[in-house]
Amino acid sequence: MSSETDRQRLHGMASTAGYGEAAEALAEQYESVTFSEVHRDMLHLFPSRPSSVLDIGAGSGRDAAALAARGHRVVAAEPTAELRALGRRIHADQEIEWVDDALPELPGLTAQERRFDLILLTAVWMHLDERQRTLAMARLVSLLESEGRVVLSLRHGPVPAGRRMFAVSTEETISLAHGHGLEVVYEAHREDPHGRPGVAWVNLGFQRVPGRKRPDVGPRR
Repeated sequence: MSSETDRQRLHGMASTAGYGEAAEALAEQYESVTFSEVHRDMLHLFPSRPSSVLDIGAGSGRDAAALAARGHRVVAAEPTAELRALGRRIHADQEIEWVDDALPELPGLTAQERRFDLILLTAVWMHLDERQRTLAMARLVSLLESEGRVVLSLRHGPVPAGRRMFAVSTEETISLAHGHGLEVVYEAHREDPHGRPGVAWVNLGFQRVPGRKRPDVGPRR
């Protein structure tokens, strides 16, 4: 951002700002590209056997549905009610557990002490500020199985009007993950699958290091 006022405005916005109002258009955009197209570079990171998967910021459910169709037990966490409703309708043929939960705390899933083999965050991480990213990384690791993986994407480019996004570097993300017991197993840079000018992505895959102690993320509520 260009000024301190702009930065303060961003921090004051909700991470889901602008998504409810634009849910129909966003769902159409999300569904215009396939799971395989979006994740083509990272398909080898996804479990080959039926596994427990958490899709955070699931949006219209495109990825959750594709993973459920592959036999995985999928929880789709989406804090925007309008997108959850659309996702349930669009992918009614797939067995997906939709929940109203969000980073950095994921209070609902945390209270249930859920554990996942894979946690997927597609176009989510840039909505969190620095403090929230630190809290969120600890929470993600606390929800992983002993050798579970986190697969996430970092967005680079202009911020759409009315949205809350922060510049997040690959180096910071890898360092933060490492500090919470994750090792990077994959990194790739790619163009925007929607062809938006100036937008590019970095895809990262992390895996829990066996034997590492789970992070202390405070009392479970």
